[in-house]
Amino acid sequence: MQRGSSPVSALILAIGIVAAAVVLAGGVVRSRSVDRYVTVKGISERDVKAGLAIWPLRFVSTDDSLHVAQTGIAKSQETVLAFLGRHGIPASMTEIQGLEVTDVLTNPYRSGPATSRYIISQTLVVRAENADLVLAASQKVSELVDAGVVLSAQNGPITPTYLFTKLNDLKPEMIGEATSSARRAAEQFAEDSGSHIHGIRRANQGVFEILPRDRAQGMNEESQIHKTVRVVTTVEYQLAD
Repeated sequence: MQRGSSPVSALILAIGIVAAAVVLAGGVVRSRSVDRYVTVKGISERDVKAGLAIWPLRFVSTDDSLHVAQTGIAKSQETVLAFLGRHGIPASMTEIQGLEVTDVLTNPYRSGPATSRYIISQTLVVRAENADLVLAASQKVSELVDAGVVLSAQNGPITPTYLFTKLNDLKPEMIGEATSSARRAAEQFAEDSGSHIHGIRRANQGVFEILPRDRAQGMNEESQIHKTVRVVTTVEYQLAD
């Protein structure tokens, strides 16, 4: 103690140091309490059925005569429309797209003789909100081959694409279900750790996914009429004693 300091001054200084330590300790406790949280995930899934089918049918006609090739493509188009009509798909559900005419002799990179000079391709696209009709017709597509239609898979397989179009109708209920699932997981954790949920610290709704119902190798979502919609919600809950 410095000369001139009184016992009273020393006592006041000691009390101040103790009080500051208590305040700091309280701050540390509060800080640690604020940092106590648990991160949980909640999942919601629904099995759904596609409400829209898109089926591009590309057919080809070839000949050395442009007129003959044109006649062939017109006949193939009539055959395709008749086939679809027999399976409950009227012409009003179809659209003609992508007529292409190729003169093989104008190709500077060809090699060898050309078996047919002209190649005409035509794409007819089926768009139906009754996906079952398209599914049934696609399983009978061999009838077109038997009728002499030359189908081309140049732009992909000759299979329909099935789309689920009512995701917005499911979102509110599925988000609520996923959030409830996350809260149940947090409550269980809090119970096991001798604490309780104090509030939400942070939340992430997650992204809705449309997945194939049958997740076999080589089978993608767009080729399946039955699908699974999934959302995973991530929530951080504050914990308190």
